[in-house]
Amino acid sequence: MYRTHTCGQLRAEHEGQEVTLSGWVHRRRDHGGLIFIDLRDRWGLTQVVFDPTSSAEMHDAAHALRNEYVIQVKGRVRHRPAGQANPKLATGEIEVEGKELRILNEANTPPFDINKESPVDEKIRLRYRYLDLRRERMQRNLLLRHNVVRHIRNFLADEDFIEVETPILFKTTPEGARDYLVPSRVHPGKFYALPQSPQQLKQLLMIAGYDRYFQIARCFRDEDQRGDRQPEFSQLDLEMSFVDREDVMDVIERLMISVVENTTNLPLLHKPLPRLTYQEAMARFGRDNPDIRFGLELSDIGPMVAQSHFKVFSDTIASGGIVKGFNAKGLGHYSRKDLDDLAEFIKDFGAKGLAWLVVDQNEKGEAVVGRSSFAKFLSTDEVSAIIKQLEGEPGDLLLFVADTFAIANEALGRLRLEIGDRLGLRNDNVLAFCWVIDFPFLIWNEEENRWDPSHHLFTAPMDEDIPLLDINPGQARGKQYDLVLNGNEVAGGSIRIHQRDLQEKVFGLIGLDIEKAREQFGHMLEAFEYGTPPHGGIASGLDRLVMVMAGEPNIREIIAFPKSQAALDLMAGTPTEATEQQLRELHIKLR
Repeated sequence: MYRTHTCGQLRAEHEGQEVTLSGWVHRRRDHGGLIFIDLRDRWGLTQVVFDPTSSAEMHDAAHALRNEYVIQVKGRVRHRPAGQANPKLATGEIEVEGKELRILNEANTPPFDINKESPVDEKIRLRYRYLDLRRERMQRNLLLRHNVVRHIRNFLADEDFIEVETPILFKTTPEGARDYLVPSRVHPGKFYALPQSPQQLKQLLMIAGYDRYFQIARCFRDEDQRGDRQPEFSQLDLEMSFVDREDVMDVIERLMISVVENTTNLPLLHKPLPRLTYQEAMARFGRDNPDIRFGLELSDIGPMVAQSHFKVFSDTIASGGIVKGFNAKGLGHYSRKDLDDLAEFIKDFGAKGLAWLVVDQNEKGEAVVGRSSFAKFLSTDEVSAIIKQLEGEPGDLLLFVADTFAIANEALGRLRLEIGDRLGLRNDNVLAFCWVIDFPFLIWNEEENRWDPSHHLFTAPMDEDIPLLDINPGQARGKQYDLVLNGNEVAGGSIRIHQRDLQEKVFGLIGLDIEKAREQFGHMLEAFEYGTPPHGGIASGLDRLVMVMAGEPNIREIIAFPKSQAALDLMAGTPTEATEQQLRELHIKLR
């Protein structure tokens, strides 16, 4: 056998045993007479010592070892000498006295350090991903991912869910991103689509009577890449019958709390999980995926500046916009250049400018205006009211944006996160979940002059808001719910429409011609006529969830073989060109 124990298994109680270990040379240290090898596998490290007084032949052979050689060692377990134990290692009390050494495979010098964490260009890491995956950080991340998935499966099985696999080759449908198309060889000119999600199929499983379904589903979306996106990704997908919003949210809330408590040592900031309406999230944080680990909440000062002589504020209010701001605590020392940099930062999100006020104190120690870009245009009472509303204290910096609802919230929401980072308030060692509910059912699309669903085509409106679909669709709310973790949406779902007439009404509202709808979703509409139960579900982006739990900056760090930011597999060199024969078989001609 290649080994009797793993490299993370041996302890003091194994002293005196003859063992066989196999693994990679993590580090070699030559101390003159003695040669020490740290031998590594995915379970840990074991120190092996080659002593010339015990075996001169093995000692000589150990001189040839280099990092990442694959070796087999046989020897005796012994305590490390007094004072030489390593408390940082699980195996730190013992070492193995090497008696036999066998080199199983040599290794070239790796293009980057594997035995220590050091900066490496991501393109190099992805080019040599099989080496990158040997590093302790990556193995820790993939182990966390494994434990999360295992716990999810066990939890949902105990909740009476059954796992059902749905097809990878399916039908192209509009779901917010471009489809990946797969040409059919046996049906010339026709294509399958890789699923953006199993949405329709899991609803059909409810119609089929399976009641509680889940799946760790592979999904595919051809969209521009960013840190929390990949062309192919995994999501926890589930659906339940005879439920309303509370039932689905209860299962997922208990699941997420259980996952965190059983797979990490990270504290949860809130239990039970807070709930914010969409309007409340936008009002307090400027975003529908708020990071609630810290304060710096937004405040609407529109009512107190609507009649002011500062035209930027008063004209914005008069034209239907908003004026909001927040208190960047303790940053009153910022220079004019610092403030100009913040103004440039928010321009990337559409804001035209940044108004600011530094809080000072008078001889009585009271908070008053110090420096400001706008205070001279306001009355003393107006300035005092603003400072009071934002709880300004001497040394604080108050920041404001006057613009449309969308732009002001986006700019301030982004700026709040930036200031939170600068103040060290976004602690990756704390997890803060929250629910966001009561989203608008529809969003007006100015370019297309029509309504768009805020979630997806099959989301149900709130029962009491169904009459609004005929008279004021923009006021209707949807039965949807998002779960947010540390400012990242990690799950989203809804109660679904289960009646054909309501589904066809929604198709009409979003400008989907009924004939086109029947062509694309005819199987769904037909199924609705065969006894469809009320049902709903949710999908959680597994990669994004584990990314946040691992404290990583992007999801590539918790996927074994990801694509690059340019959607390239740098290791295998894909995508590649197809051969002429392959194209002929698929009846495809390239232009």
